[in-house]
Amino acid sequence: MLKIGVMGLGNIAQKAYLPTMAGMQDECEWHLTTRNQEKGAALAQKYGFTHVHQTLDELLAVHPDAVFVHTPTSTHADIIERLLSAGVNVYVDKPVATNVAVVQKLYALAAEKGLLLTAGFNRRFAPNNLALKDVAGKQMIVAEKTRTHTLQDAEFAVWDLMIHSIDTALWLMDEPVTARSGRLVRDAAGNLLQGYLTVQSEHSQVQVITNMDANANLEQVTVQGAAARLTSGDLLQLTASTTAGTTITHRPDWEPVLETRGFAAITRAFLTAVAQGGPNPVSPESAIASHQACADLLRAE
Repeated sequence: MLKIGVMGLGNIAQKAYLPTMAGMQDECEWHLTTRNQEKGAALAQKYGFTHVHQTLDELLAVHPDAVFVHTPTSTHADIIERLLSAGVNVYVDKPVATNVAVVQKLYALAAEKGLLLTAGFNRRFAPNNLALKDVAGKQMIVAEKTRTHTLQDAEFAVWDLMIHSIDTALWLMDEPVTARSGRLVRDAAGNLLQGYLTVQSEHSQVQVITNMDANANLEQVTVQGAAARLTSGDLLQLTASTTAGTTITHRPDWEPVLETRGFAAITRAFLTAVAQGGPNPVSPESAIASHQACADLLRAE
């Protein structure tokens, strides 16, 4: 049985990962780790976990096979380096780090150690996005995300929010990138108003659009292929248009939200790779490319 650590038990861990992990206790021995002893005990009781630690040293002492890192981004690099150096596979929330040189260094260390470093780009595993990935002869990809009058520092917004659309769009491409350009629109205080990224390949055009000052919360991705146009709306609705007409398909009512949004699938894929020594479910090259695109966009002005 795999011995798996979970470090950091904040909002993302509680909403997106612990429910799936709780259902896998016949496959993995879970070790929760948080400095907040009261929180650790409460979550262990809620989900039926039996192992709780307060520090990384305590977690390393039980020799985990892998660790899910859900701590603040600023702590990622040090924690990942310690885990990899100790021979532990790592899954980490995006971004791995906001310095691309650090990201590259960590992936190089993982390769040197023969370990997995998997970035948590869950949207690659969402069923609707997998349908978009299968579109043949892609000509146009548009990934759009809007927020209702949300004030966030531009750098934070790019790394926290826009990175999802950027990664999804780049992952959907079937050809190497030949050109890329971008633009950020900020207010006087440095908050992001709009963000645009344009990417080209030999046969396709990609546009990533983020609007923080819109009148709706929306996540929409469209792929125009040689024979069909598919649009995913909020990962819940899939619209397919062909010469035969248009069909609209909704995710099943009974489908858990963590399946719809890809969190459950990426969790299982990582653990399968750990157990079987399989390939990284989020390739290092593609993860680094998404981080590099974010960094370049922030330098675009």
